[in-house]
Amino acid sequence: MSNTAPQEGEVLPTRKPLSRRTRITVAVAAGALLVTSGIAYAMVGDRSVSTDDAYTDGRAIVVAPHVAGYVSSLDVTDNQFVHQGQVLIRIQCTDYVAARDHAQGELQSTQGQLAAAQSSLALARITYPAKYAEAQATLATQQADLFKAQSEFLRQHDIPKEATTSHDVDYATADRNAAKGAVDQAQAQARIAQPVELNIEQAQANVEQLQGELKLAQADLDQAKLNVGWCDVTAPQDGWITKRGVEKGNYVQVGQQLFSIVSPEVWVTANFKETELTHMRAGQPVSIAVDAYPNLKLKGHVDSIQAGSGGKFTAFPAENATGNFVKIVQRVPVKIVIDSGMDPKQPLPLNLSVEPTVQLQ
Repeated sequence: MSNTAPQEGEVLPTRKPLSRRTRITVAVAAGALLVTSGIAYAMVGDRSVSTDDAYTDGRAIVVAPHVAGYVSSLDVTDNQFVHQGQVLIRIQCTDYVAARDHAQGELQSTQGQLAAAQSSLALARITYPAKYAEAQATLATQQADLFKAQSEFLRQHDIPKEATTSHDVDYATADRNAAKGAVDQAQAQARIAQPVELNIEQAQANVEQLQGELKLAQADLDQAKLNVGWCDVTAPQDGWITKRGVEKGNYVQVGQQLFSIVSPEVWVTANFKETELTHMRAGQPVSIAVDAYPNLKLKGHVDSIQAGSGGKFTAFPAENATGNFVKIVQRVPVKIVIDSGMDPKQPLPLNLSVEPTVQLQ
C-alpha cells in the first residue's frame, strides 16, 4: 500500500457498505447487551424491600410523684410542649415543711448532746487518772496513820499498867480502829477509781453513739428536704404532655401515673420478614411514606436490627419442640432513624402507620 498523499484531482476509493448479514449480527449483539444490562440492573442495581407492617415509635416517659398529697397547682395542659425541669404540678407541702423543721430541730438537739459528750470524754481523760492517783495517795496516807495508831496501840498494851491509864489505852484502841476503818474506806475508793480505761471507754462509747444518732438525724433532715422539693413535680426531659390523668385538687399517691411525656425523637420500627434481611445492613438508605400525611416524604437510614424476632419476646413464646410444628415466616423489628423531611411544627404522633422502603445495594 502506498503512503503517498493523494494528488489534486485524484478520486479516492469508496468504502464498501456493510452486508445485510453483518448489520443483523450487530443489531442482535446490541439487543442482547441491552437485555443483559436490564436484567442485571433489575437483579442488582434496584434491589429494595418494603413493608406495611411498620409504625412510628419513640419514648413515652411516665411522670409520677415521689410524695403523696393534694394537688395545689396544675401548670400544664393536654398536648403542651414542656422543657426539662419545668414544673408540671405542685403538691400541697405544709406537712412536709413541718416535718423538715422538726428534723432540723432533732439534728440541732443531737449536735448539742454530741458536743457535751465530747467535752465529757476530754474531761474523763484527765479526771479519771487523777481520781485514781488521788485515791492511791489517800490510801497511802491512811495506811501510814494506821501504822502510827497500831504502834501506839501496841505500846499502850506493852507497858506496865502503872505507867499508863485506862483512858490512854482506850484512846489508842479507838485510834487504831478508826485508822483501820479509814484504810478500808480508802481501799474501796481506790478500787472504784482503778478502772480508768474502762471509764474512758464508756465516755468514748457515748460519743460514738451520739455520732450515730447525729447521722440518723442528718439523714432524716435530708429526706425531709427532698420531700419538700418533690412537692414540685417537674418534667424529666423535653416533650409533649400526653395522657394527663390529674386535676387540681386531686389527691395523688406515690408512684401514681400523672402524665406521659413523648420525647421529640421519633423513629420507625418496621417488622420485616426474616427472608428480607439477607442483604439488609445498618446505614442503608430508606424512604418512608406516612399514611396520615401522603405528601410527607421522609428520608432515613437503617439504624439496627433487633437480635431476635418479635415472637421471642412475647409473654408466651412458641414452644416449637412440642406438638405438631408448622413453619411460619418470622418478622424481625428493624429500627429506622429519620434523617430529613420532618415538619418541626407538626411532630409525628407515635404508632402511626408508615411504609418504609430500604435500598439494599
